[in-house]
Order: sequence, then structure tokens, then C-alpha cells
Amino acid sequence: MRQLFQRKPIAELLVDEADSSRSLKRVLGAGDLIMLAIGAVIGAGIFGAIGTAAAGQVGPNGEVIRYAAGPALVFSFILLGGACALAGLCYAELASMIPQAGGAYAYSYAALGELVAWIIGWDLILEYAIGNIAVAISWGDYFTTLLRSVGIDLPVFLTTAYRTAMLSPNPDVHGLLETAPRFLGMPVLLNVPAFAIVMFVTWLLLRGAKESARANAVMVVVKLAVLALFIGVGMANINPANYTPFAPGGFTGIHQGAAIVFFAYIGFDAISTAAEETYNPKRNLPRGILGGLAICTLIYVIVGAVITGMVPYTELGVADPLARALELIGYTRVGAIVAFGATVSMAAVLLVFQYGQPRIFFAMARDGLMPEWVARVDPKTRVPYRATLWIGVIVAAASMLGDAGETYNLTNIGTLFAFALVCAGVMALRIMEPDRERPFKVPSVWIIAPLGVAACAFIMKGLPRETWILFGWWLLIGMTIYLGYGYRHSKLRRP
Repeated sequence: MRQLFQRKPIAELLVDEADSSRSLKRVLGAGDLIMLAIGAVIGAGIFGAIGTAAAGQVGPNGEVIRYAAGPALVFSFILLGGACALAGLCYAELASMIPQAGGAYAYSYAALGELVAWIIGWDLILEYAIGNIAVAISWGDYFTTLLRSVGIDLPVFLTTAYRTAMLSPNPDVHGLLETAPRFLGMPVLLNVPAFAIVMFVTWLLLRGAKESARANAVMVVVKLAVLALFIGVGMANINPANYTPFAPGGFTGIHQGAAIVFFAYIGFDAISTAAEETYNPKRNLPRGILGGLAICTLIYVIVGAVITGMVPYTELGVADPLARALELIGYTRVGAIVAFGATVSMAAVLLVFQYGQPRIFFAMARDGLMPEWVARVDPKTRVPYRATLWIGVIVAAASMLGDAGETYNLTNIGTLFAFALVCAGVMALRIMEPDRERPFKVPSVWIIAPLGVAACAFIMKGLPRETWILFGWWLLIGMTIYLGYGYRHSKLRRP
């Protein structure tokens, strides 16, 4: 048991940067990190899930699956921003102490031991991979809508995944199982746009971290301009009557609304995985994490207040709520511009999520918990190219066949679990290594960190029972792999 919970000294986590075969290149500043945070957090949550959070969700037989937050959605975002701020402060302290790839995985290794580090690393794989699939599918929906607005109709069987058709309560979509072309007796139903965007982002990431950050910055500027246009038009068309009833689902609706949108906030976790590619990380990482979180929360609150004032909240339970709201008040052309902004926005989300995932694998492989080939770095770009390529192919294939609705809750529970462990890790290191230098320190740590754990646990409580069951199975699979491979190959025991 002592070996399972053996901690890796922080000094051993700090890799020799002169070894180009085992380290990444520091090319990012605080501004790059804030733009990456905005790129990741402002995406499928604000262009897609915000509608379900406001309107609630009803099953095919009329049963309530999720209560509506209604105009009180702004309180969902405030609750969410508060919980993330608690975790963000803890992330900032650990990131300034351990400025290496791996994020929460590396922090847990130093604070809570190898077994917990493996669990959190395995959990982060779930968080990023499943989140990427959901975002890619949502991107495909917006892209198809955008093409349709300019008169281009792609064949339905090439824009609808097999799993989506199976699970859809819409008889027209479900009927595609019978009407789609067949190959070897199976209906050919593929989300080709989702596959294409993931492979494009993978190619971009293979070009290098700085090049990826520049592409993200361009996409962030576009998405902020589109959101500014939406807010401007929306504020001029607010009907105060739409704010009544303000909280139709009561606190349950506010709580569940926060749980639905939470998956979008894994973006600032992705910032911590960029630690090894950030120059002056002791200063820039806290600025990037906390600055990005503050800006994104403010944007969510403003958009939530505007969209629920524009139209009745009951009209927002669609895949493209912002475009739908504009269409209902007669601004169809502006809605097409917003659809374009959504495609750019979610491409940026994919870029940041796909950026973070390989660096988790890279850090785990460098510690011996995964095969050595995963940690191979391209000598020119200093990118973990094998992990980046393989993850891109797997996510692209899953996006082509999967359904977004199945993925959001799994991403949420994985993210919340990671946040809670990071808060616990800060407390553990304050006890075990109280004298270690901390360039950034969590203020009132014995209040902030326990509140962070409690807030994450509270939001997790709002997730469905099925999500907990699937999460338990995922952790069980991870433990089997760790005991079969990771424990025996760990470089902590075999230097």
C-alpha cells in the first residue's frame, strides 16, 4: 500500500529542458494562455448546451429529464464560476510550483501518490477524449446548418452518425436507419464533417505549439466579434416579460443548468497542461488560468441574461440556441453569421482540447505508466507527435459514429473529479511540504480548498445515476491497466 501511494518528489517532476527528446519547448506567454482559455471555454457550452440548460429536457414519453433554469440561468453561471474559481486558485498554486506537462496528473503525483495520479490521469483521458467527441459532433451540426443557409445541402446520411440515428426520439432522424444506403447490410450513417474537423485540427497541432496558439488567437477574435454582435442585437430586442417566471425549475433547475454547461469549463484545466511550453510559468500560469476564467464567466453571464430576455426560455431547447433566438426575433441573416461564429468557436475548442490530451499521455509515458513510444517528441517541433496523431485518429473515428448527448455528462464528471483532487492536493502539500517555495499561494487555503472540494462534489450530485455507473466502470478498467502495466513499469520504482 505504501508503494501504491508513493509520491514523486517535485524535483524529479521538473524535467531537464536541455534534453530535447524528453522535454517540450517554452514558447507561450500569459496572453497566449488567456486566449487558449477563451478558445476552450467559449464554445459548445455557450453556442449549444446553454439552450438545454435554459429550457430543460423532456424525454420521449413526456418525463422531465432536466428541470429548466429559465432566466435564472445567470445564477447557474455564477455558481459555476464560483466553483471553478475555487479550483482555479488551487490550480494556479500547483502550476506555479510544478510547471511541467501533465496538469492535474503531475500535481496529484507530487501531492497524493502514484495510484491517485494514475486515477486522475486516466480520468483526464476520459475528460478530454469524450469532450472532444461531443464538440466535434456539435461542430458538424453547426457546419451543416451554415452550409444549408447558403444553399448547400449535404446528404443526410453523411452528416448524421449511426449512434445519433439510433438514439434520436425524432422519427425522421431515427428513420434514417431504414432509408440510408447500405454496405454489407448495415446502414451507412457517418458524420463526415465531424471527422474532417478533428483531422484538420490534428494536422494543425502537429505543426507546433506556437503555430497552434496563433491559429487559436485568430479564432478567438472571430468568436468574440460574433458574440459582441449577438449581444448588441439581443440587448436592443429584450422583452422584460420573458424574464417571468424567472426560475421555473427552482434551485434544482439552476443546479442542473450548471451541471449541463460545466463540461465547457474544462478549458482552464487544459491551460495547466501547457505549463511545460510556457515561459516564466511561475508568473504566467496563474495569470492565464485565473484571467481566462474571469473573462469567460463574465461572457457566459452576459449571454445568458441577453438570450433569455430575447425569447421565451422554452424556445431554446435546440442544438443552435443563439441562431434560433435571432431567427425568432426576425434577424435570420445575423443568425447565419452567428452560425459561422459557432463553427469557428468550436474549432478553437477542439484545438485546445486536442492540444491538452496528448500532453497527459506524454507525461504519463515519461513516468513509465504508459508505453515509452507515447512520449516520443518530434526533434523539430518538440511536439509529442505520436500521441497527438493517434488521439486525433481515434477521436475523429468516434466523432464520425457517436452521439453528442451521451458524452456531455461523462466529460462533466471527469472534470469535476479532477478539480476536487487538485483542491485536495493543495492541502496535502501544505501539510507535507510547508516550506517549499510557492510563487503563487492560495489565500485562506484552509477555507478555499475545502470549499473547492465541496463545490465540485455538489455539482457532481446534479449528474444522472447512469453517469456515475459509467464513470465507475471507466475507473475499474483504468485500475486493471495500472496493475497490469503501469505499476510494473513505473520509473518511480525502476529509475
